[in-house]
Amino acid sequence: MAEGRRRTATTGDLVRSLLLIIVPILIITFVFTRNTGDHPVEAVDVGPVLGQARQQAPYPVLAPAALPPEWVPTRVSWEPDGHDGAPPRELWQVGYLSPDRIYFGLSQSPDSDDLITAQTRDGLPDGTSTVVDTTWERRLSPDGRTRSLVRVGDEVTTVIVADTDYAALEAFAGTLRSG
Repeated sequence: MAEGRRRTATTGDLVRSLLLIIVPILIITFVFTRNTGDHPVEAVDVGPVLGQARQQAPYPVLAPAALPPEWVPTRVSWEPDGHDGAPPRELWQVGYLSPDRIYFGLSQSPDSDDLITAQTRDGLPDGTSTVVDTTWERRLSPDGRTRSLVRVGDEVTTVIVADTDYAALEAFAGTLRSG
């Protein structure tokens, strides 16, 4: 009986096998980890939506006034009473990106409980702040990342939220005007 010849692996075989494994890994790593560049923030025009909200809302709608131009408005929305078949909300929201790239959100609605829970990320009371003779309740999210200022009035609840310190939130609150 003739025995079959067994071929012994050569160094070339080892190199080809390693390349067969390493090259696809390098390609996948390159595709999924390359930096595609900085994506510029797109500013939104707050004016038209703010005007509509101030006409339709049963409460004084607040918005920042005289923010430096480095603050970029990135979100604005107004949901009137029963908008698109939704339950009554009368929800006003506007958001700005600060020069430090921190998002500051302002929300207002007559529905205080749901608004506070959602916007503060289940924030817990953390003292008070006084801004322009108005007392705001401080809230801190359970993970300690998000801070909020909350003011509950007779007509409306106002929430300001950002991942920053209370001093920055207070400065932002100081820019709010209703008209």
